[in-house]
Order: sequence, then structure tokens, then C-alpha cells
Amino acid sequence: MASAASTREGKLPLVVWVLAAGTFLMGTTEFVIAGLLPQIADDLHTSVSHAGLLITAFAIGMIVGGPTMALATLRLPRRLTLVCALVVFAFGHVLAALSSSFTVILAARVITALATGAFWAVGFVIVTAAAGPARATRAVGVMMGGLTLANVVGVPVGSFVGQYTGWRGPFWALAVLASLAAVLVGRFIPETQQQTAVSVRAEVRALRQGRLWLALAAAVLIMGGVLATYTYLTPLLTDRAGIPAAAVPLVLIVFGLGALGGTAIGGRAGDRRPMATTMTAAAVTGLALLALIPLSTGPVTTVALVFLMALAGFTVNPVVTALAVRFAGDASTLTSALTTSAYNTGIAAGSALAGTALNTSLDLTGPAVVGTVCATLTLLPLTALALTGTRRRPRIVAQHTVAPAPAPGEERVSASSSR
Repeated sequence: MASAASTREGKLPLVVWVLAAGTFLMGTTEFVIAGLLPQIADDLHTSVSHAGLLITAFAIGMIVGGPTMALATLRLPRRLTLVCALVVFAFGHVLAALSSSFTVILAARVITALATGAFWAVGFVIVTAAAGPARATRAVGVMMGGLTLANVVGVPVGSFVGQYTGWRGPFWALAVLASLAAVLVGRFIPETQQQTAVSVRAEVRALRQGRLWLALAAAVLIMGGVLATYTYLTPLLTDRAGIPAAAVPLVLIVFGLGALGGTAIGGRAGDRRPMATTMTAAAVTGLALLALIPLSTGPVTTVALVFLMALAGFTVNPVVTALAVRFAGDASTLTSALTTSAYNTGIAAGSALAGTALNTSLDLTGPAVVGTVCATLTLLPLTALALTGTRRRPRIVAQHTVAPAPAPGEERVSASSSR
């Protein structure tokens, strides 16, 4: 937990940065496999489309496994949950790297996704409590920044390494790095200073809050809009904008930089004006995607709009995540996992709809059309959320709190200040 002094100084606790590093690893493993699919298909003697099931398996594992693992680990100490998640994450990569069976590797991807869901669910709760209510959104933004940084650095580096070592090389590297991260988490994440007696029933009761579902709906729609377009960005760049295939990775890095900037903006602005920030960002995202439909015939305008799409779209994410955790009150672990599931649901649904649109008369602009509709629809739950208010005290679903004595040199953090 952050001390009062550190909160006044505006500095985020070290735990936030440690967990952001863990999120970087997990974001890398989720997306890097797209660049390794041809090698995996070759090595396992299968088609690229069949190897693509490894991506689908991970998404399904995140959607279903996140809430499941959040409930399964609810009564465990949070630090222990994080360490175990990283250990299982490393094991999944070792299992995949050692196997020559597609079925085993598919199972390893599901195991890895379950560990990722548990890590994110608990991690979001820890960073919001550690940063305090005044900087909760900023802390979530930093942790989610690890995910967006994975797109800028982790995915390109992993794909590059895979070209020289084979697809198993990045898997081994992620296993080693996850093991080191487990050691760091065990060393730097303190024991929970406030332990709230929350039951599974109490966590489920938190789902009755209408504002929570509005925040989750916004998460699904905004991510569906951006990722619907991003999934099929390469053919748009090469066949419509006239960008050489060799330059496509540079455009993807531009997208990643926009996503990183948007996460930072949302993390800082969202604490002060959450609804103004999200509604403006969602509207700009919709306009950028709409403009991409007629203006994607030139490389300069296309790259600029791709950057704007990522910048505005990812501004929404840390804000709605922090709001969802706030609405859950003390029972925030399941809610945090559902937020992660919401993003992955948006990715899966948006990509599926975009693929369908790609095969219609809309052709290469089909994904952008789908993205425009999804991003625009994001304004509906955000408007409803603005009308119901975001600052009202959340309904307390767990009443019994045990607050151990603070460590030497630290002030006691009250139950109300951690929400």
C-alpha cells in the first residue's frame, strides 16, 4: 500500500511498476504468436489457419478463465496468487516449447491464458488500492501500459528473435522472464495490509450494479471497434494504401505508440474527468475510423489515422477499468477479471465481424466500417454512465474488515481510502 506521504507527492508505488512489467510479459505472449504462426504451422505440419487456433484458444481462456480463476483464488493471499500465476505462466511456455504435439501446445496456451487472467484480476485490484482513490486510474493506466508496450517492443522483438531461433526461442525467453518476474513479485509486492473478508457470494452480489455493466459494455465496444480494424490492418495497408509489405511492421509500431500514448493520457486525465475523457476519446475514435474508410488510399493519411485510432481508442481503457473496480466496492477481484474478459470479448467479436465484412462488397474497408459502428456505439453506455454518475459511494458488499497493524514507518490506510 502507498503511504500518505507518497500519495501527496504524486508518486506511484513501486508495486505498480512491478505489476506493469508482468503485464508486459503477458501482453507479449498474447500477441507475439501472430508473427510466429507460419513457423509453428511448418514445424507442426499443419496449416496456418489451423495454427491460428492457438490465438483463439488464448482468447477463450482469458474470457472464461479470468473470472473463474478470480473466484478460485479469492481466498488466497494476493501476493501468493500473483507468484503462482507467474509460475504457471512459465510452466505453460516450457510445456509448449518442449512439445511437438499441436494438441499439447493448444492446451498449454489455455493454461497460460488462465494464469494471465488470474494475474490481471488480482493485479488491477492491488494497483488501485496501492495508489489510492486519487490516482487509481493513473495506476491502472501504468499497468495497462505494460500491455500496450508489449505491442511496441515485445511483439516485434519476439517475432524478430523467432526468425533466428525458431518459434520455440521466444517461448523459452518468456518462460525465463516470467520466472524472474515471480521472484521480483515475491520480493517487492508487500503482504496485503488490509484484508477484507469477502466471500464468493459477496463477489457475485457486486454484479448487481448497473453502472458496472455499463462500464463493461463500454470496454467491449471500444476494444471491438479498434481491434476489428487492427486485425485486418495489413491488407488495408498493402493493397489499398500502397504501403510496401516491408514497411508494415513500422506502421504497427506507430499503432503501438498511439496505444501507449492513449493509455497514458487516459490514466492521467481519467482521475479528474472520467466521463469527459472517455466520451471525447470514443467520439474521436469513431471519427478516425470513419475517416479511414475514404482516406485510406494514401500512405500518409492512413498512417496518421491509424495512430489517431489507437491514441483515442486506448484512452478509454484505463478509465473504464478503474471505474469498474470502483463500482465493485470491496468485492473487486471478480469485477477486475470480468473487465479483462470484456476486452477479450471485444477482440474476439470485433475480429469475427470484421472478417465477415471483409468478404462482402465493402472489401478492405469492411473492418473499418465495423470499427466505426462499434466505437460509435460505445457512446451509449458512456452517456448512460454519465447520467447515473460515477462518484457515488459504491454499495458495500462485504462488511467485515481486518486491518493488521501497519509496518514500521508506514501509516495505516483506512478501508475507505483503498477503494
